[in-house]
Amino acid sequence: MITSLGDIVEQHAEAFPDKAAIIQEGVTWTYRDLRELSRRAAQGLLEAGVGEQERVAFLDRSSREYFPFLFGAGMVNAVTVAVNWRLAAPEMEYILNNAGAKVLLIGEEFLGHLAQMDLPSTTTVIVLGDPGDTGYPTWEDWVNSFEPEFPGIEVAPDDTCYQLYTSGTTGLPKGVEISNRNLFAMLPNSGVEWSFDSDSVNLVSMPLFHIAGSGWGVCAFFFGGTNVILRDVDPAEILRLIDTERITNILLVPAVLQFIQAVPGAENTDFSSVRSVVYGASPISEEALVGAMNLMGCDFVQTYGLTETTGGVTTLPASDHDPGGPNAHLLRSAGKAWGDVEIRIVDDETMTDLPDGEVGEIWIRSRQNLEGYWANPEATALVFPEGKDENGIGWFRSGDAGYLLDGYLYIHDRVKDMIISGGENIYPAEVENALMSHPDLDDVAVIGVPSEKWGETVKAIVVVRAGSDPSEAEIINYCRSRIAHYKCPTSVDRIEVLPRNPSGKILKTELRVPYWGDKTRAVN
Repeated sequence: MITSLGDIVEQHAEAFPDKAAIIQEGVTWTYRDLRELSRRAAQGLLEAGVGEQERVAFLDRSSREYFPFLFGAGMVNAVTVAVNWRLAAPEMEYILNNAGAKVLLIGEEFLGHLAQMDLPSTTTVIVLGDPGDTGYPTWEDWVNSFEPEFPGIEVAPDDTCYQLYTSGTTGLPKGVEISNRNLFAMLPNSGVEWSFDSDSVNLVSMPLFHIAGSGWGVCAFFFGGTNVILRDVDPAEILRLIDTERITNILLVPAVLQFIQAVPGAENTDFSSVRSVVYGASPISEEALVGAMNLMGCDFVQTYGLTETTGGVTTLPASDHDPGGPNAHLLRSAGKAWGDVEIRIVDDETMTDLPDGEVGEIWIRSRQNLEGYWANPEATALVFPEGKDENGIGWFRSGDAGYLLDGYLYIHDRVKDMIISGGENIYPAEVENALMSHPDLDDVAVIGVPSEKWGETVKAIVVVRAGSDPSEAEIINYCRSRIAHYKCPTSVDRIEVLPRNPSGKILKTELRVPYWGDKTRAVN
């Protein structure tokens, strides 16, 4: 029985050692190869002094080496932290230090970022590619210097195996602790709902620092399938790989579904191997969805979930995708709860359950819910206001607003101010904090505004200091020097004074009206 990450490669390497486990850029690793590399990595981590439940980190674009690093860490009961490579160096530094990562596997492209960081906990650095004159070993030299011996360390269900970071409303990222119990509660559902089995040829096209990237890859590994890994999201390359590798399973965010339709010659792709396209992470327009369905001619399945819920907790199956038919209205829903998932809609003020059709906060109860936020008991308590039972399970506050109707969940808004742009979560507080240090700005509010391309984009609404006149480009570039580019405003509007309530809180609902006034819901 597979109950931990290390079990996955051990069992499949015994069952089908010569089967392709990973394909990337012309290189194929079999399950035998993957087990050997994972065992070597495990021994390397032990040699580096990594103890049980200590953190190790990965910082690179999507690289095949991530997975033996992940499985090797699982074998020694360590926790892998995949860092968002799109962040600015100070943001990366915060995450690595917050996690206390002892070992860092980093791509050569990001050695310049590393040079800007102070990482007192990180005692071992391994480079994917050319380390230059840094003195750090390459992945190949490091991993091959250890014997492929299975460490035989016992791993418990409630031990953390993944730690992914999500931004918080305070602007500081939080480490989401995902345990073996969380992960292996989700994985069996993916076989039923997402059409995974041992014959799956799965395309991993989303970044590995996302649950929709690394977690999606683990789904295929769990069933003994093959993962085809794309280093970067590239719509034309996605179409080529579907054709040449006979891809069966794909997860894409709505923005990428739109981009694929715009690729010249997309209609000439052979989609006959594709069982289903799973989509989620941000809302999608019916026009974009129907266009993708018509292009690809395969089953489409929507999912809703969060990093904190180990990914998907609802599914809208292909049978409920009926554009133009009697059930066309279901396309606006995120589907029904799967597995052991229960959903409540709760009034934010009275903390009482709401009846069908009334909008409130989405609360979720499942074994998939995170163990907690790393080293942050206050944040953990906030999202589990009723605590957890003797089995460690409790009701999780999602921060999303929606309603239930006939068992289907409809996403309406976000209780938090989070902006979702191209599937990336962006918290206004983080952007506002970066902009408030600008010497020519007196006040700043950040909101999401509709975008046909990205779903939403970031807009800054600023109060300019008397006697100053910064340009829009100057304000945006100032922000880009402090935080990741994708989080920064794409436009800036000026205002005389920001609207606030009596307690001083900015009335973002009022600020959104000019941009969202003709929309039926406040997510695009």
